[in-house]
Amino acid sequence: MTDFGQRLIQAAHEAVAIARGEAEPDSYVVHRPLAIDVRLIRESLGLTQDAFAARYRVPVEIVRDLEQGRAQLDPAMQAYLTVISREPEVVRRALETA
Repeated sequence: MTDFGQRLIQAAHEAVAIARGEAEPDSYVVHRPLAIDVRLIRESLGLTQDAFAARYRVPVEIVRDLEQGRAQLDPAMQAYLTVISREPEVVRRALETA
């Protein structure tokens, strides 16, 4: 087996130990994505929930659920909202031509 293969197997064992709570907390680092505040993004753009949902093609129910903490961001939505928060006009223009 290659060195890479051995390291990959070791990493898998370590991941299982972390998931089971068997690893020493000082032996690993947990990386959490930055929290995204959908309401803050929407309000900074001066949009209602309905207008934000329509402009960025997100179901209004999802906007409401995210703002009220009833839903969690999946990685794709997190990435999309990050782009909207940084370049809202670029996203708007891209969606207008799509």
